Amino acid sequence: MSIPLALLWRIARRDLAARIRGLRLLAVCLFLGVATLAAIGSLTRGITSELEARGQTILGGDIEFSLPQREATADEMAAFRREGRVSATVRLRAMANNADGEALLSELKAVDDAYPLYGTLRLEKGARRGAPPPGRIWIGQDLASRLGLERDSSVKFGEMTFVVDGIVTDEPDRLGEGFTLGPVAIIGLLDLPATQLIQPGSLYESKYRVRLPIGADVEAARKRLAAAFPEAGWDITDRNNGAPGTRRFIERMGQFLSLVGLAALVIAGIGVGNGVATYLAGKRPGLATLKVLGADSAALMQIYALQILAVAAGAIILGLAVGALAPPLVTAIAGDVLPVKPGLAIYPLPLAVSAAYGLLIAVAFALPPLAAARQVPAAGLFRATVDRLARPEPRTVLAVAAALAAIVALAVGTAREPWFALGFVGAAAGLLLLLVGLGWLVRRGASKLPRPRRPLLRLALANLHRPGAPTGALVVALGLGLTLFVALAAIQTSMTAEIARTVPQRAPSFFVLDVPRDGAERFRGLVTHAEPKAEINLIPALRGSVTEYAGQRVDELAELPEGAWVLRGDRGLTYSAELPQGSALVGGSWWPTNYKGPPLVSVEQEVAKSLDLKLGDTLSVNVLGVEVQAKVASLRTVEWDNFGLNYVLVFSPESFDSAPHNMIATIAVSPEAEAVLARDIPQAFPSASLIAVRDVVTQVTALLTQMSQAIAAAASIAILAGIAVLIGAIAASRERRVYDSVILKLLGATRGQILAAQGVEYGLLAAVLAILALGLGLSSAWYVVTQLFDFRFAPDPLIVGLTLLGGAGLSFLIGIAGSWPLLSTRPARALRNL
Repeated sequence: MSIPLALLWRIARRDLAARIRGLRLLAVCLFLGVATLAAIGSLTRGITSELEARGQTILGGDIEFSLPQREATADEMAAFRREGRVSATVRLRAMANNADGEALLSELKAVDDAYPLYGTLRLEKGARRGAPPPGRIWIGQDLASRLGLERDSSVKFGEMTFVVDGIVTDEPDRLGEGFTLGPVAIIGLLDLPATQLIQPGSLYESKYRVRLPIGADVEAARKRLAAAFPEAGWDITDRNNGAPGTRRFIERMGQFLSLVGLAALVIAGIGVGNGVATYLAGKRPGLATLKVLGADSAALMQIYALQILAVAAGAIILGLAVGALAPPLVTAIAGDVLPVKPGLAIYPLPLAVSAAYGLLIAVAFALPPLAAARQVPAAGLFRATVDRLARPEPRTVLAVAAALAAIVALAVGTAREPWFALGFVGAAAGLLLLLVGLGWLVRRGASKLPRPRRPLLRLALANLHRPGAPTGALVVALGLGLTLFVALAAIQTSMTAEIARTVPQRAPSFFVLDVPRDGAERFRGLVTHAEPKAEINLIPALRGSVTEYAGQRVDELAELPEGAWVLRGDRGLTYSAELPQGSALVGGSWWPTNYKGPPLVSVEQEVAKSLDLKLGDTLSVNVLGVEVQAKVASLRTVEWDNFGLNYVLVFSPESFDSAPHNMIATIAVSPEAEAVLARDIPQAFPSASLIAVRDVVTQVTALLTQMSQAIAAAASIAILAGIAVLIGAIAASRERRVYDSVILKLLGATRGQILAAQGVEYGLLAAVLAILALGLGLSSAWYVVTQLFDFRFAPDPLIVGLTLLGGAGLSFLIGIAGSWPLLSTRPARALRNL
């Protein structure tokens, strides 16, 4: 006879109201996992939505055409104006000099009277539009404070001295400008020639933003202009992706953190299973009574399934609420760290995905213990606590498999990089299966070992393999927790190792841009005069974009190949008669010293692999509107981590003889000579830009710190979930341990002896799992550091070791703390309840 659902819910609700305590672990685990996923998803979507909503302002127009080392021709400008209103800017790095002779690298930006097309430029004294008045300049706050400048102060760029007209507080297109090495300074476009900073071969970038009429088709305008000037060599960006680099980074980082959050939720799922098992174990008398009174197994399963779903729904809803509030909360705490500040809004998609994950996890991990309880007869429910559970029914296995498959499909289907997501999920599943197998091996091995003579050791060993022992759950919980501790420590120490150790030993003192070709010897003399033993590397520097490779035109590609970042925008190019420092040939051969033939090019090995380039293939670049085609002569590896002058593409001499260009240099000198050169180089070469490596290191360190903090925040949730699983495993075995401790007390064991036996048990598990966790954690960290972030894997052994020791100690203490209350159980009461 079927029981109405309303009656089943009434029974479930009353029983749940009487004792919801047993399902707290389920609620905590689901809340942690869902809140983490919802927070990461909402924050990522909030930032990308803000980038989309502010696309025109961030970009500075509806379409932007970026040209390296040249300005637009009259025909190109006419074509821009036919599409809409045009604003022209020129951006370059230049040294700002105050009246006391102090110099600082700055991002000099020359704008016209139409700037900005969208948004508002704000100064301390209010909003401004157009260019500064002739001879006037607007500067960033950092430039003002570091050079001691204020309104009406004088600052010199190149050969022209400007009067500070205001301090910039908000540059509307700042994010769209990309990575910068100095504070901004804005002058009028008509004042730029007087600075004499732009000479033939100078490194600068011209940008032309077009504001289209309302309702105009952006894609159609973009295609018209690209078709009209196929050889222009410009980089085109539209308002739909105003900051592509920022968006790619945010989306990829969000995906990685979401997968970490999913791993935390899966770990929490084990806690869900333990919590449900513990809850149902506590409900054994009620289950038996209902069965004796005539309730069938299906009705019992429905009653407790309704309870579990009700608690799970509450935890999921609470987790979604916390996740939805994450963007404004993170903005309030760390708003300056974010590229844009997401607004106060609800993002349904990440919340729906997080809720789906939570529900699927609840089903996948709660169903097995629920189905197992359904199969036990009434007499078995009344009997001892060491009965083995029956094997799961085929339909239960199918339902769990379907839920897990849905989780994998959801993770892969919503990922920006499906194969990466699939690999991550596969690795997580492999880790869980490995730990489950290890748990079985520990139980099996403990049962086969000789029995120790000492009672405490014999009891501790028996606890690992006796019927109903929670060894499997403890191995999974401890293994996951310790693995996460090791992985997190290895990731964080590796991400800072390159900066903390390698850079000070190998990095040069300065990068110097735009050294005139005819002033190369004078430049060398200036540096060696400051320090005779200075290390100088002076090479040609050009900018150009790849237009063709192996017969494939870049502008005809529907999407760029995976890893083909070299095809995005313009690239640094150089030529050399000799193999550059920090490079090693891995294929082909270098051209002869006095080579005079057709252009040849040497390509970095990984870039060649992403483009499927082989020796003898062609590669074309557009330099200053002229396309140069070269044959691939060699492949080489590049030592990127030495802060030297490393280029993906190195051409043979005379490849760019017709293109005006300057030189770029690195110089390594003593700290005393650094101070001298920081003063003398800007004075002797006004058009050159001096970049102190320490400034680059500061920016890179800040970025790495932010990334490691984000990873630590997401991983800490996984660690909390692992701790919850450990607590759940201990709670799941509580009743059996109560029984054991009571029997031991009756046989004469003291509290100290019982606690010592359990301490030995947890200590043995922690020692075995620490070795496994070290290998698994380091392997996981290696993949994240080298494959995801492309850094060198260099974990600090001391920190990793201390972290592992601390994690094992924490796990041991949690186990002992969970066992402590059992010692105060009174034998008479415990035996009555069994």
